Amino acid sequence: MALLVGKTRDFKVLGDGSAPAWSSAEWLALPLRKGPDTGYSTGVKMLYSETGVYILFRCGDRRITASFRDDFMDLWHEDVVEVFFWPGERHPVYFEYQLSPLDRELVLLVPNLEGRFFGWRPWHYEGERRVRHAVSIRGGTGAPGSAIDQWTAEIYIPFDLLKPLLNVPPVSGTRWRANFYRCDYDTGGMAYWSWMPVDEQFHEFRRFGELVFG
Repeated sequence: MALLVGKTRDFKVLGDGSAPAWSSAEWLALPLRKGPDTGYSTGVKMLYSETGVYILFRCGDRRITASFRDDFMDLWHEDVVEVFFWPGERHPVYFEYQLSPLDRELVLLVPNLEGRFFGWRPWHYEGERRVRHAVSIRGGTGAPGSAIDQWTAEIYIPFDLLKPLLNVPPVSGTRWRANFYRCDYDTGGMAYWSWMPVDEQFHEFRRFGELVFG
């Protein structure tokens, strides 16, 4: 399955998807893959510019089930959205990014060698190499356990951070492999949504979908 990614000029990340550039991108609905059907919807949009990629998640929800207050913690054990990019298929190395409704992030480069994988944190993660991110909460406050209606995550990943992965930066016609996920723990166990289905773990990179840059 391929997703066409449109091009834009750079814009400020606000967390609520209100930048006019987002009107040019269609919502991609993520199906619920595991867990009880709570009626929560999950959508994602994506754009790219000369300097990086933009991702917008919209997550229907009733409660913030998240408590981690620091970056680079095991965020996937609580409510979170996740992005996986595999730009160059010659090598089994890909980029993983997670953001929680408390606006905490996890940034990893993952070598996956015959099913053995472990994430590495970025070096000199500052300046033009740093991800810009923001979260917006609707219907409640951004506190752990808060009752809400929806949370939105907006992310900008600079191409400078993705060096030295192959096929970066993309140009018109470039193809990347990718997957998008959302995890929610309101019912106790993990429910998750994903663009492309996986069998047992989110790191099944050969099952990723395809991005086509316009």
